[in-house]
Amino acid sequence: MSAPRRTLGLWACVALVVGNMVGSGVFLLPASLAPFGGIALVGWLVTAVGAVSLALVFARLARLIPRAGGPYAYTRAGYGDFAAFWIAWGYWIALWSGNTAIAVACVSYAGVLFPPLSGTGLIPGAACVAIVWVLVLVNLRGVRSAGNLQSVTTLLKLVPLAGIAIFGLFWFKPEHFTPFNATGGSPFAAISAAATLTLWAFLGLESATIPADDVDQPERTIPRATIIGTLIATAVYILGTVAVMGILPREELASSGAPFADAARRAWGGFAYYIVGVGAVISCFGTLNGWILMVGQVPAAAARDGLFPRRFAAVNRSGAPAFGLVVAAVLMTTLIVLNYSGSRGLIGVFNFMILLATLANLVPYAFCSLVPFLTRGRGNQPALSRRDAVIAGVAFAYSVWATWGSGAESVLYGFVLLLLGIPVYVWLKRESETSPIKE
Repeated sequence: MSAPRRTLGLWACVALVVGNMVGSGVFLLPASLAPFGGIALVGWLVTAVGAVSLALVFARLARLIPRAGGPYAYTRAGYGDFAAFWIAWGYWIALWSGNTAIAVACVSYAGVLFPPLSGTGLIPGAACVAIVWVLVLVNLRGVRSAGNLQSVTTLLKLVPLAGIAIFGLFWFKPEHFTPFNATGGSPFAAISAAATLTLWAFLGLESATIPADDVDQPERTIPRATIIGTLIATAVYILGTVAVMGILPREELASSGAPFADAARRAWGGFAYYIVGVGAVISCFGTLNGWILMVGQVPAAAARDGLFPRRFAAVNRSGAPAFGLVVAAVLMTTLIVLNYSGSRGLIGVFNFMILLATLANLVPYAFCSLVPFLTRGRGNQPALSRRDAVIAGVAFAYSVWATWGSGAESVLYGFVLLLLGIPVYVWLKRESETSPIKE
């Protein structure tokens, strides 16, 4: 029987990386960063250095360990079963909680076209739930269907972003960046907090490593796609944020639910406002599609190794991990309901969700950063060079620093959620001892 055809090539993987990174983060983060002032741009630059270091680490690991599961697979190769389970558990939490934030951003920008979707309440909450379930149905049709949608939405989303980033600089006002540190606190604390928020926009740089079993020539394709995608996203982020912060006054920007659309209206009028709003909705929709693809793949890879409940490994006729997708959709729906029924404003809901998702991602990033030291010289790979060792060290240091910058509330919630995985691991180990998985 012939091997299944691998359906994702280089540009499909680049689209997956760029599509998962360039989404809700760049479209809503200018509003989240406005209270910091111009110093937020320093946070962007620091995060860019850390993200590129992480991308280089994942590129090396993709060549060394070309397996499906991404951070989970790399952690298992380096540290063993328990660490791999913990990473899969934390990464899974990051995926479904992060998907909730993307759905919030998508509905927020849809408010440009349909004002009742702005703010919080029953109507925008119901719209978030509807978007989640529509894209779960798309992903239930398999990787090819999700990949095709991702390629189209990635192209469409870059057009309005590039327009604002390049032509918006003609309306740039330097006085909008004063005071440089608007927080009133220390520059180090302000940069740390801003950098952690901006890391949300870089989550997804490892996206091409997740569906490795469906990638053509994964040892070559995944590293190239990871580096290319990260560099494209970095350029879009920094130029776009500078343009928006230069067009809108800080106080106005901080309260905006659609900062890129508001900047376009200030520069070119109402028509541009709606064009950018449509582009932002498409962007967030495509990003959510890519992340929902991943939320099924990660636990499926762990379940095949006996490190996640077995039901997560089950696939439907299209080869999609149906059980994992539906469970994630239920969890996202629950989180949406809890947050939209609370007292947080729209930006408050978004910020809480992205900080929780970012923290849950930082733990896998920290573990994976040091895997190259544990796998050096393995197989046909050369020993770890001094350059690669420095890059891995920078990636680890950045992951630890960003964890500190995520704040006490996020660390508390994230740590508790990680601890809740320990009894699940104990149950899995006891189950495997009584009825081992058949190869």
